[in-house]
Amino acid sequence: MSAIDDSGRRRVLVLLLLVCGAPVQAHADWLFSPFLGRTFAGTTALPDLEEGTASAQTIYGGSVGWWTPGVLGVEADFAYVPGFFEPDSASGLVVGSNVVTFGLDLVVATPVSVTRESLRPYLVGGIGWMHASIDESLNLFPEFFGRAQNSIGMNVGGGAVGFLTQRTGVRFEVRQFRSLERDVNPFTTGERTALLSFWRATVGVVIRR
Repeated sequence: MSAIDDSGRRRVLVLLLLVCGAPVQAHADWLFSPFLGRTFAGTTALPDLEEGTASAQTIYGGSVGWWTPGVLGVEADFAYVPGFFEPDSASGLVVGSNVVTFGLDLVVATPVSVTRESLRPYLVGGIGWMHASIDESLNLFPEFFGRAQNSIGMNVGGGAVGFLTQRTGVRFEVRQFRSLERDVNPFTTGERTALLSFWRATVGVVIRR
């Protein structure tokens, strides 16, 4: 009888160990990420009077995403760049400018089963809206700017997310934005190029819900 009781107790003990030792099922998370960064390597087919597109500019924004514990996720991304067409050595031809982007993106990330709670690399890409605004003091191209302010654009890039606590972490990313509309810069005789193209590098805070 004692041998039977010992055998039963061992079975119960093994069952409890299996249950307690089983990994907790991971669920999809909402990630909120405000960010700050810089733009670089910009080009444009717009009449860039001060050649400010190639200058590095501060960019602000944020994203809201739904990331599964597996490979795929989706997110919406918004960013604003004040003074995009104004270099540091401004001549006064451009008195105000900005660029705004909004996109819906697909995220392909390293599964949580691989990274656990360590740094999680990912690739991201999508399509959305790009808006460029330029106010010039001489009003040389009013009809051009009025026609070319908005375009459909695409973006692609990659980065990594790492959590410092259960709910908060940091995010590093590099991404390129490019309008699908193409034109010839009125100051050159070159080939048709993207209406607007630039890279951005950002660092953000991540809040997980």
